[in-house]
Amino acid sequence: MRDGLVTEQVDMTCPFLPMGAAENQTQVTEFIFLGFSSLQKDHQTYLFLAFLIAYLATLMGNLTIVLLVLMDSRLHSPMYFFLSYLSCLDICLSTVVVPRILVSSVLQRHSISYNQCLVQTFFLVGFAGCEPALLAVMAYDRYAAICQPLHYAHLMSPRVCVQLVVATWVLGFLDSAVHAALASNLRFCGFNQIPHIFCDVPPLLKIACSDTHANELATHITSIFVGLAPFLFIILSYVYILASVLHIRSNTGRHKAFSTCVSHIAVVTLSVGIAFLNYNHTSYGYSLEIDILVSSMFCIVTPMLNPLIYSLRNQEVKGAMRKVLNSHRMV
Repeated sequence: MRDGLVTEQVDMTCPFLPMGAAENQTQVTEFIFLGFSSLQKDHQTYLFLAFLIAYLATLMGNLTIVLLVLMDSRLHSPMYFFLSYLSCLDICLSTVVVPRILVSSVLQRHSISYNQCLVQTFFLVGFAGCEPALLAVMAYDRYAAICQPLHYAHLMSPRVCVQLVVATWVLGFLDSAVHAALASNLRFCGFNQIPHIFCDVPPLLKIACSDTHANELATHITSIFVGLAPFLFIILSYVYILASVLHIRSNTGRHKAFSTCVSHIAVVTLSVGIAFLNYNHTSYGYSLEIDILVSSMFCIVTPMLNPLIYSLRNQEVKGAMRKVLNSHRMV
């Protein structure tokens, strides 16, 4: 044990270390996060408060959406069923990361065990992988409602909605299983300092001393199926939606049809854009501060903003909220 870091001696040869250094190598059993190391203690306090406020806002906003959908019968439709599921995903995604950051800040111990790091990576990638697929499902729901209104009840029946949700889970966690399996084969040659504030695939690849080509290839390939394919499907859906909306003669009808899509478009732009930056940026010109900022937006800021985007732009959600508040005042 040295400086509070736990390591164990193993016999392995790391291809990126000089010859003859194998006898000094160690297999890491604990990682240290460097994301806060350059900050003064008072700055860490401000950062702790910022993460705490963002996490509480995420919980309150997304739980409010879920409860409104459950309590108001006017929101018992496929669109709001998927919206409540998106809120659950946002809570899960943020919970995988933020509570541990908060506890580490309080205890002033920014470390995580090797196994816990892999578990965090597995669930982080899993929940992150579910979200683009769900956004594609929500785009299909809008397509069915606007372009196929006579067949909407059949196309988006309760059974179909549940099947689509299950499919997003399967896709997301199949993706995370691939990355977690490949990450478990990485070797770190005793170097256990992660230039980040939580465990994820890109930070682990940066400190690995073994060959990471398979991991990088898997990241780019899975990003096509998990990220790019849903995004292209969303674009195609909105091409058909736009064509249908333009055929509506009245301006009121056009506005009403397209207003149900505005919030979804905003969330798609925010989520997919930040996710792409998080998992596909190059190491050229790498900046720890920028990397942490992008990852924080992906795991913390986006889940916090999603319910706000939907509640501000959606009259039915605001109506349900007023109804609940008025009922509590009467009581």
